Amino acid sequence: MMMRTELTGLAGVVERNVYLVKRYAWWEVAFFVYTVASSYTIVLIAKGIQTTGGRLDVNRVTTILLIGAVVWAYLSSIFEVLTDTVAWERWEGTIEYTFMAPLARSVHLLGMGVFAIAYGLLRAALLFAVMAFSFRLAMPNANFLGAFAVVAIASVSFIGIGMMTAVLPLISPEKGTQLGFMAQGLLLAVSGVYYDVAVLPAPLRAVARFSPATYTLDGIRSSIIGGTGVGGLWHDLWPLVVIGAVSIPLGLWVFHQGEVHAKRHGKLKRSG
Repeated sequence: MMMRTELTGLAGVVERNVYLVKRYAWWEVAFFVYTVASSYTIVLIAKGIQTTGGRLDVNRVTTILLIGAVVWAYLSSIFEVLTDTVAWERWEGTIEYTFMAPLARSVHLLGMGVFAIAYGLLRAALLFAVMAFSFRLAMPNANFLGAFAVVAIASVSFIGIGMMTAVLPLISPEKGTQLGFMAQGLLLAVSGVYYDVAVLPAPLRAVARFSPATYTLDGIRSSIIGGTGVGGLWHDLWPLVVIGAVSIPLGLWVFHQGEVHAKRHGKLKRSG
């Protein structure tokens, strides 16, 4: 009898967790998509590695991977700060006060973007310095001025796209954060973070053309590894300028529409 009682309790615990998984199914989907994207990038690293004369240039490959990791850390931090714009307010219980404050929404979002850039740059610079020192990477041709120019222009594009992901938790308190997480995974897979986008299947290469991270990574790698100056980076800079010019006003418009929807349907204060 005791054994039967214990087994019944064990089955109850299992059943409870099954219900929890079903309740938070969108989180499961989000984590699965991100895992697929991460696994996809790891497999494609092998295809992206270039050899010279049959010998692997370890320093070059390590630098390529390091730049990818640092830029991805920077991009992720911007997305996380902007996507959590609404979530932070809900957690702090200040969302109604913030959205009723006499402050233009563009100023609010751009302020979050400026903070995200400063925070992300500090983290990325520290990460790059620590990793480069740890692996004693040689960068004799590095043009850091060119790399900084690429990051500066790319940051505008990242803010615009971040504004669009920021609207997701606003219009869907239950699933918005998960969808933003999935958007990060998609960018990770198509932007060539750890490999050249040329190794991607044709449909994903087409999507990569619209990702600012694609041009950011290409430009920074050209500057750090090849020593390319600002003048030689125009083929990467002009798409970033165009994406930024389109994404900022589009991001503000999308967020405004989401805010109107949330206020009309009473979703500001909801936490789930």
